[in-house]
Amino acid sequence: MDIEGKRVLITGGTSGIGLATARALAARGARLVVTGRRRNAVDEAVASLRLAGAEASGVSADVSTEEGRTATLLGATRSLGGLDILINNAGAVRAGRLTDMREDEIRTMVEVDLVAPILLTRAALPALKDGAGGMVVNVTSAIALIAMPFYATYAAVKAGLSSFSESLRRELNGEGVRVLTVYPSGTDTPMMATNRAGPDVGFSLEPAEHVADAIVAGIASDAIEVIRGGPERQALIDLNRKDPLAVDARFLSIKSAFEEGVKSHSAL
Repeated sequence: MDIEGKRVLITGGTSGIGLATARALAARGARLVVTGRRRNAVDEAVASLRLAGAEASGVSADVSTEEGRTATLLGATRSLGGLDILINNAGAVRAGRLTDMREDEIRTMVEVDLVAPILLTRAALPALKDGAGGMVVNVTSAIALIAMPFYATYAAVKAGLSSFSESLRRELNGEGVRVLTVYPSGTDTPMMATNRAGPDVGFSLEPAEHVADAIVAGIASDAIEVIRGGPERQALIDLNRKDPLAVDARFLSIKSAFEEGVKSHSAL
């Protein structure tokens, strides 16, 4: 896909992977709308994009609500005059033992990470099909490929989004809309700020800009997936498919330290 002039909506586009992707797309000539729940964060993100020469605007809305999704899509299509690329990037996470999770925390992850992208994609498809060629980009997580302990709900919703992407890709095959699924590994973003786990338990963080560059390369090449983490991550993914009990044993060996490091991880 030629990114020049493409009309792009990025949810959760005010920081982290979303904002880095907006900057990378702007450098390739895309026209942007970024969204977020906080008006001041949206305004700051848009100002920084415009300062760098991007054509950008913003919508302050909560995509986990029907009203927020309607406002998001209406604001984007009015501002851009249509839509070519939808990037479902907004996310929420809470780690810890399932028995320690409040119901509202579980429901927030389900609504933000799974229900919102499904319903926003459904609403956006007519606009995406109306152009010369559209794309849906779903930002999931490497946890969808290797489910880590103490992230049971987050792993479930990210795996659900991954399967949604795969199914939708096949549903839309030949109809002018492509689907790209992105699996970031640990990324240095505000969403990870409360995670105290380190490299000793597998939480090495890469810059958001590296993930963004990979997403943009995936869009440009019409890829179907982007998996971050390098050869070590791929080896663990392969091992999880071939011998999941070996991965169980690996997590068991670091279980106490892992739990201690991630129990404070919350970004809802």
